[in-house]
Amino acid sequence: MDNEKTMDNSFDQAKVKTVNYEAENTIAPVDEKLPLGKTLAFALQHVLAMCAGAVAVPLIVGNAAGLSQSEILFLINADLLIAGIATLTQSLGIGKFIGGKIPMIEGTSFASVNAMVAIAGTYKGDPYTALTTIFGAVLIAGLFVFLVAPFFGKFLKFFPEVVTGTVVTIIGVSLLPVAIRWSAGNNPQLPNFASMANVFLALGTLILILLLNKFLKGNLGNLAILFGLLTGTLAAYAFGMVDFTLVKEAKMLGFVTPFHFGLPRFEITAIISLLLVMLVTMTEATGNIIAVHKISGRKLDDKNLTRSLRTDGFATMIASVFNTFPYTAFSQNIGLLSLTGIKSRYVVAVSGVMLVMLGLLPKMAGVIASVPYPVLGGAGFVLFGMVAANGIKSLSKVKFDGTKNGMIVAVSIGLALIPVAVPGFYDNFPEWVGTLFHSGITTGSLSAILLNLLFNGVGEKKEEQ
Repeated sequence: MDNEKTMDNSFDQAKVKTVNYEAENTIAPVDEKLPLGKTLAFALQHVLAMCAGAVAVPLIVGNAAGLSQSEILFLINADLLIAGIATLTQSLGIGKFIGGKIPMIEGTSFASVNAMVAIAGTYKGDPYTALTTIFGAVLIAGLFVFLVAPFFGKFLKFFPEVVTGTVVTIIGVSLLPVAIRWSAGNNPQLPNFASMANVFLALGTLILILLLNKFLKGNLGNLAILFGLLTGTLAAYAFGMVDFTLVKEAKMLGFVTPFHFGLPRFEITAIISLLLVMLVTMTEATGNIIAVHKISGRKLDDKNLTRSLRTDGFATMIASVFNTFPYTAFSQNIGLLSLTGIKSRYVVAVSGVMLVMLGLLPKMAGVIASVPYPVLGGAGFVLFGMVAANGIKSLSKVKFDGTKNGMIVAVSIGLALIPVAVPGFYDNFPEWVGTLFHSGITTGSLSAILLNLLFNGVGEKKEEQ
């Protein structure tokens, strides 16, 4: 009898050891390394999903400054190169201080476009002075983000589930109009904007992605966005809807030289305007970082939030040296993580390598940038919608009965939609108000934080959130 008990105890201990060993040796999805073929395919899918947004900022700012086509191509190459370096830094990290080691694609921030176009407008006829003034402000802005990141990291206690769920939902909802605009052709000034051809191309891409996601199994189903983008582009090419101007004018090989347009100029009003924008960008970035951690399963604490935000500051400082603009997370790629279930940061790191290569191979970058906007719009409905869906999923864990959490969500989403529904809503306010609140994401995020403080306090009523 004693022998049987001893054997049973030994067996139980062996089981416990086996379970503990398996738990210790289980690789988290965020740290998973996929086979090379799958890694390359999923990495390319990320690059195709973000490329339109990546080239948009240098195109807008370059044209506003009055640059030639070849100089704008140079800005695009610089943008892709630094996007790759920033993505590698965010996904792999540098030491213990920079990089969240999360699967997050980095690219130029749209929030900074208006401020940079305004700076360029004060130097009409002198594009190099306009750009060096912008780059001077970008350098100071990057340093500001890098230094302020630890203080911003302490704000994590203001983001309980009701706030994070609301913020992630707002990010998705606020970006859906971008998908609609892309589907119409992106530029309302063009005669074919919202043409039947554009709309049907976007709709066809969307339907194809849905069907592929439905009927393809496993990894092939997870590549539905990639197949949809490639097929949609081929269909557009067959109907003469693909513009290869960038490809024709680009060189096969190009090197991004530091301070190509001259040394940075430091002009106080330009710096102040961009510092205001960076506060907005850091608020949006915090929401994106929270979303990536939730989707990928990576535990988020104030230190990792600081490291992730520092990456934006680090990349923005480098950007000023290599002739490009402020950097932050790209939300469409966050939607891609959720859609595919592929959360490996090493896949995203390979996307970073691809972006670096595109920065050095202008013709290849031109090919990627030639994906038509309606095709991207069709995919955008899925990508941005998945971000919103993840926010709703988070909100499903929040207790609404007997609490004021419903009020927090309702008012915050409503305020976030102001600049989406009426873009000129803040035109009659002081300029700094428009700078701060032109983004619905910022407006809604601040509202959710402040209303949560009003109704729930800090660290109070945790069981109700």
